[in-house]
Amino acid sequence: MTALRALPLTASQARGEARWFAPVILALMVVATRAIWLGDPAADYDEQLYSLIGLRWLDGALPYADLWDRKPAGLFALFAVAHAIGGPAPVAYQVMAMGFTLAGSLLLYALARPLADRWGALLAGSAYPIMLPLYGSHAGQSEVFFLPLLLGALYLLTGDRRHLGFGRAATAMLLGGLALQVKYTALPVCAALGGLALYRLHRQGPKPSALLRYAMLFAAIGIAPTMIAATIFFSLGAGEAFWWANFGSFFLREGAGRWRGDLPIALLPVVVPALLGLWAALRLAPPRDGALYASYAVFAAGLVGTVFLPGTLYLYYLAALVPASLLLALPLFASPRPLARGMVLLMFGFYALFYVGLDQAGKSAQRRASVGHLTQAIAPLVDRNGECLWIFDGPSVLYTRTNSCIPTRFVYPDHLNNALETNALGVDQTAEVARILATRPPVIVTASDPLTRQNAAARKLVANALKRDYEPLANAELGKRTVRAWRRRAR
Repeated sequence: MTALRALPLTASQARGEARWFAPVILALMVVATRAIWLGDPAADYDEQLYSLIGLRWLDGALPYADLWDRKPAGLFALFAVAHAIGGPAPVAYQVMAMGFTLAGSLLLYALARPLADRWGALLAGSAYPIMLPLYGSHAGQSEVFFLPLLLGALYLLTGDRRHLGFGRAATAMLLGGLALQVKYTALPVCAALGGLALYRLHRQGPKPSALLRYAMLFAAIGIAPTMIAATIFFSLGAGEAFWWANFGSFFLREGAGRWRGDLPIALLPVVVPALLGLWAALRLAPPRDGALYASYAVFAAGLVGTVFLPGTLYLYYLAALVPASLLLALPLFASPRPLARGMVLLMFGFYALFYVGLDQAGKSAQRRASVGHLTQAIAPLVDRNGECLWIFDGPSVLYTRTNSCIPTRFVYPDHLNNALETNALGVDQTAEVARILATRPPVIVTASDPLTRQNAAARKLVANALKRDYEPLANAELGKRTVRAWRRRAR
């Protein structure tokens, strides 16, 4: 019998193995860090709303006119597509979010390669899916969807270090415009990308008049997706609702401030790697391409602007700083010195505590059980024909799970209970609450420990109605809050 001897890999086989190695590792990392929340109907707050609006859009209800929120239409379209393909369960958009997270991870790997070896780039790409859940982007938060678009734009602008063609620059601006249709606060980083494109074109020698034309064209390309969305809604007779939700109300919402007491602690996971990367760039391993690293720093500054643009800063906004932190940390990932490698290992060890030490799997199981219990109690009492559940405070996924009609355009509980929204809805907040209560919903949902400062008048109206006309139906612990369902008493 002839013994088979192992043959050395050919050069093409080695290249093929190398080409597939990083995507496979990064895909495994994405699955490992997000599988905990697959199927969790209340993994976080906002995606419950996006999912509901996307689902009801498929049924014919228009965003803004029928179901109100400030997010761009592109975000709701993503959720509608996810549900059209994958059905009404949350796993549909969560799998889509996995795909976007993998795209962001691969793009970070590609952006890192000019400044780091394969292992350093792999560390940067792996850190992306690990860090996003630290800031609530573990299921379907908007940052999961717009960050890969912005990273793709950055790659188009910097991937070819010899020459930036107009086609690549224009495509980058289009990706920025699509990111704006996921979240308008991406505007500062879109401006940074436009500035990078114009600077690179300027270095290639065009006249100032040509640069001005480029700038105007880039702005037009970037705004085109929003103009298309506006045209669609105006053609459907919902133009005024679109304008108010997307732009008019933004400036009337009262701000709670950009500084909060827990912000310094929350910033540590992104600030520390960035500072260590800057230190490594100066002391351990100067970047191979200083101009490229400077471009990444400009992009990172744009992401900082994205986080601090709104008048109220919520901690989940900080997810946008994850790629900024990792790009600035590249000299640390690239350094072969034991000190740098030790710092990276400590950083990954700290992030691992989020998954193991905080028992994310146990918390997810508790949320699933709580939503299931509330759904089972509420569903027999509501329908799509007038017997509408109303959630004054609590998980909006209950509208989806119970298949209930909704008694108001302002489907997100926060819009009718949050005092910051009092003058920003285009209707009187307290009067809308009174109108809903007058319809005598068969079930009302409330929650302990308000997440925001609530409208005292609206809250009192609800409390009086519950005392007068309702009785306890069911309650469940959801996170640190007790969610209560109240059943209308028979007359």
